[in-house]
Amino acid sequence: MRDLTNWTGCPAPKPVTLEGRYVRIVPYDRAAHLEALWQAFGGLEINARLQYFAQDDFRSIEDFDAWLTGVQKGGWVTEVFYDKTTGDVVGLANYMRPDPANGVVEVGGVAHSFSMARSPLSTEVHYLMAKHVFDDLGYRRYEWKCDNRNEASKKTANRLGFSFEGVFRQHMLSKRANRDTAWFSIIDGEWPVLNAAFEAWLSPENFAGDGTQKRKLEDIRTELSQKETA
Repeated sequence: MRDLTNWTGCPAPKPVTLEGRYVRIVPYDRAAHLEALWQAFGGLEINARLQYFAQDDFRSIEDFDAWLTGVQKGGWVTEVFYDKTTGDVVGLANYMRPDPANGVVEVGGVAHSFSMARSPLSTEVHYLMAKHVFDDLGYRRYEWKCDNRNEASKKTANRLGFSFEGVFRQHMLSKRANRDTAWFSIIDGEWPVLNAAFEAWLSPENFAGDGTQKRKLEDIRTELSQKETA
């Protein structure tokens, strides 16, 4: 745990461009990204992709536009993902609820298109966003929260190295119904091992000619953790 005697807080997250091997992350720009995101999520099929988002279902791209505008006015920093191979827009995520004084921020409002499924892109997106928070901005805690019914999100959080902290019952309303929220986090003391595991997993040497992984991220992380404590 770091010495906090002279702690002065962290800068608030701002729109940022982050470059990886497989993905490029850029700040949301309405003119460049609204239509591209709508199409990437399949138009009205977006509601199936975002079934666990708290807002009501979208009836049109105008509803989607209003939601994106509203969350940014509310303090979210929306980032958009480009597949570097195809040049296509393939998803988005947000830095949310920043608490710079305490060094805490959440990643949320995450949406991946079908083309990101089972590809290195989704892992690299979350690696780059976490790395920016810890290495560039100096945060102490990085949060992931989701509807407790969202098994896919909880599985992803665990795979990425977030630690499960519990379920906040009746935490909020989602689509005009109760939502129990599962909380996960990464803290700064855990980041060096997680960072090394991400880098090892994302290395081209970890992928076979057909694109399949040779070693799981979880296995790499476990091996590195054991070496650190040996």
